[in-house]
Amino acid sequence: MVSADRPPEPPAHGHVLLAPGRFPGALTAAQVARHLAAGLRRARPDVPIVELPVADGGDGTVEAAVAAGWSRVEVEVCGPTGRPVTARLALRDRTAVVELAEASGLRRLPGGKPSPLTASSLGTGQLVAHALRLGARRIVLGLGGGACTDGGAGLVQGLGGRLLDALGKDLPPGGAALRSLHALDLRALPDLSGVEVVVAGDTAGPLLGRGGAAALDGPPRGATRDEVRVLDAGLRRWADLAEAASRRAARDLPGAGAAGGVGFAALAFLGATIEPGAALMLDLLDLTGRARGAHLVVTGEGTLDTRSLRGTAPIGVARAAARAGAPVIAVAGRRGLTGERLRKARIQAVYALDDIEPDAERRVRRAGPLLEQLTVAIADEWLPGPRR
Repeated sequence: MVSADRPPEPPAHGHVLLAPGRFPGALTAAQVARHLAAGLRRARPDVPIVELPVADGGDGTVEAAVAAGWSRVEVEVCGPTGRPVTARLALRDRTAVVELAEASGLRRLPGGKPSPLTASSLGTGQLVAHALRLGARRIVLGLGGGACTDGGAGLVQGLGGRLLDALGKDLPPGGAALRSLHALDLRALPDLSGVEVVVAGDTAGPLLGRGGAAALDGPPRGATRDEVRVLDAGLRRWADLAEAASRRAARDLPGAGAAGGVGFAALAFLGATIEPGAALMLDLLDLTGRARGAHLVVTGEGTLDTRSLRGTAPIGVARAAARAGAPVIAVAGRRGLTGERLRKARIQAVYALDDIEPDAERRVRRAGPLLEQLTVAIADEWLPGPRR
């Protein structure tokens, strides 16, 4: 454990708020919260616990909203390779949270096999269309964890648009086919007047070129160097026709290259704005309100280091909780923040799995039980009181 400050005396009343992010490759944010809760309930059965897993627009965003009390809606849509998948969105009042990873994510690839040239965002468009049918007038679109580099062409198809070749036939899915795009038929797109679309995610670069979607997202999705060139050519053709049809010049806007170019389609066809994902999601989850009066707030993620300071959900949790007057500690698989950086992040202590398990493979395999083990020290140092 690394501490920035001595634990303060907790107030006489209050709860422990568990608001962790995910541990990639090991546990979802909800699983992290459940393991922390299980350990703390054994150590301090008298302390109320509130579980609020958090996300930043990437994988687990819908799960976080549902855990915060939003309604879960399940619908069958097309996965990234065309196979049907059951995907979820979250709904509260007239706001919907839609997550690219739910329908078009890497975890939806059959057998985990990449399909860089043909993977499509079609299912994400179908999720947005379903949210509109349910009466949503504000859609928060999380773009992390996608499997496709199709510029959001599939998103437009999922909303009812048609992409046609020179013979008037529908194009096959994926970014490579966009080289043969000849015309768009947008007559079946829904009326989006009065609908606000907000993309939750980090601001990415432009759609095209060296810093664009194909160059940055293609290789992690399995594209070779030659395939990156194919994808970039397809995206260029898509941008030419899409901008002419939508009458929006979006290819060079910040965020156009997000998620294999799905950000471009959101900007061009949905009139979307882009906001930092962590801050937007924490606002939707009412993190500050839930932290008021807490004994303690526990956040964390797989690796807590200087990259976290760029705006990940746990850093947002720490700052929001500090504004609410609650002490904040973090759990992590590995720790890279100490001293002044830790204090600036408003985190008072970090408890890391590698403190108690040096073997990286075992840390991943046994992440849940190890988190529960960490709660013994957390309870002793931050929640003084009788134990059973």
